[in-house]
Amino acid sequence: MSDEPVSEQIVVPFAAPDRAPQVQFAKPPRVLAVANQKGGVGKTTTAINLGTALAAIGEEVLIIDLDPQGNASTGLGIDRRSRRYSTYDILIGEATLRDAIVQTAVPRLHLAPSTLDLSGLELEIGQARDRAFRLRNALAPLGTLAAGQTKFTYVLVDCPPSLNLLTINAMAAANAILVPLQCEFFALEGLSQLLKTVEQVRAQLNPDLTIHGIVLTMYDARNNLSGQVVADVREFMGRKVYDTIIPRNVRVSEAPSYGKPVLVYDLKCSGSEAYLRLATEIIQREKELLAS
Repeated sequence: MSDEPVSEQIVVPFAAPDRAPQVQFAKPPRVLAVANQKGGVGKTTTAINLGTALAAIGEEVLIIDLDPQGNASTGLGIDRRSRRYSTYDILIGEATLRDAIVQTAVPRLHLAPSTLDLSGLELEIGQARDRAFRLRNALAPLGTLAAGQTKFTYVLVDCPPSLNLLTINAMAAANAILVPLQCEFFALEGLSQLLKTVEQVRAQLNPDLTIHGIVLTMYDARNNLSGQVVADVREFMGRKVYDTIIPRNVRVSEAPSYGKPVLVYDLKCSGSEAYLRLATEIIQREKELLAS
């Protein structure tokens, strides 16, 4: 055995790799609240199918279901038992938005699902100072990306059929509001009430809020009343009304019962074609807004 002393191993110090996840800053997504206090005007149908159409043309889309009935969630085939976290958990602060997001069967289309717990939210947070900004605060982290996280370009918020705290949260968080308006006799009456609420939110909570556009839904070319409503709304709101009109179409009505957007259920029907045109029109409006 050698009597030579064993030399100690010399360790050259070096900078240890950062174990924290690498975070990138991303352009925040455009947030559109799909809102109308009237029920049955096509809010959820518009959110689902517009989201699908935007995803089909290459956008990364997140739909946030803020309706306690959860129709957007079931309409996209998300079973209630698979909703580990919901928008209720997000708004009371027990989960982050990314915790709740689930991938739908549609590529590039994601969902933050809803549960009936949302119906009691106003009682729980009604006295909190930040009660109107819970959704805005939850959306803020989407502007930073860790490895493997999706960079969303559009967020569509499906609002309940009332002007309650959930809808106020959506308006306070949104860049703009998309208003589905059914081609029926009382359409303008409901619209005027919504516009007053938008002005109040703009004055008190979100000065940058705008009306992105009004989409006329359930149009029946055989009905003279539908044509008159279209003319009246265009006269009242001018360029705020989208050129695209969503026709009354049985395939659009059938699709949610199969847990599918109509673009997946029947791509060739008139309803699918209309929502694809609407998505293209919205993208064009976005380009015009950026240019101005």
